[in-house]
Amino acid sequence: MKPLSFVIITYNRPQDALELLQNIAGLDEMDALLEEVILVNNASTADYSPVLTYIEQAPGLPVRYVSSAENLGVAKGRNLAIRQSTAPILIMLDDDAVLQNKDCLRQLMAEFETKNTSRPKAIVSFKVLYYETLQMQENALPHKKFEAYRDKRFFETYFYAGGAHAIRRSVLDEVGHYPEDFFYGMEEYDLSYRVLDKGYSIVYSDKIVMLHKESPLGRKPKAEKLQMMWVNKTKVAWRYLPLSYFRTTALMWSLQYLRESGFRLDLFRAGWKAIARIRKTEPRKPVSRQTLAYLRSLDARLWY
Repeated sequence: MKPLSFVIITYNRPQDALELLQNIAGLDEMDALLEEVILVNNASTADYSPVLTYIEQAPGLPVRYVSSAENLGVAKGRNLAIRQSTAPILIMLDDDAVLQNKDCLRQLMAEFETKNTSRPKAIVSFKVLYYETLQMQENALPHKKFEAYRDKRFFETYFYAGGAHAIRRSVLDEVGHYPEDFFYGMEEYDLSYRVLDKGYSIVYSDKIVMLHKESPLGRKPKAEKLQMMWVNKTKVAWRYLPLSYFRTTALMWSLQYLRESGFRLDLFRAGWKAIARIRKTEPRKPVSRQTLAYLRSLDARLWY
């Protein structure tokens, strides 16, 4: 078996998905290193026939096309793809992206094999640049202190870029897959805390570069998605962190939600109701003291 699988969730972006498949087909050592590409169509309404035609006419690219009858969201969509895949290392990409450096597969393998951390590596997070400008995408750098970390070529960290990373399958088998109650947002934090609490490390490496077709101005999430992010981040804090961080996360994210949603008070009230239910319905699984100390050594932002 070859060591790498791509996992891609696509929704209503057939041209981007096609360009990504073409990009993957042109990578160095693809025949030697790539076991498969799992492409999950998350109940798109757009026409994916050009993508299917390309898959049929490019037999050298091992693509498994999976069509979901419903929009599963990010976490459940990835879990579906993970169950379909077989390789030891899974590369997870956004569908509106391409890989910049043609040697990225070999570079990724070398990064996993290099022993330069105190803990075994579970996840490698990639460098992300905007496709049009080649500027670094700030919210895709896996550390909240952007100015202090933007020029580092490699560092250990406490979360990863959800649409630009690779993870060992054995780690997923050990800690579990993505939280399926998270339709949108913050699923990478939930998985990160479980991974770190098992004694693994998450690292950033600029040796694998993804070009993201999102505008530098960003795509402002709808109010509903902002609410999901707020509630999910609070749920993560409740599950894994000391109670003081649960309280500060709920409060600070509620203020951010109000600011970015234009004061959608109906969803604000619904968000607080959902957070009130967390205490009654969600078991706490706080990380160990050793993990908390490790997080603080990484300068992790835990309060928000």
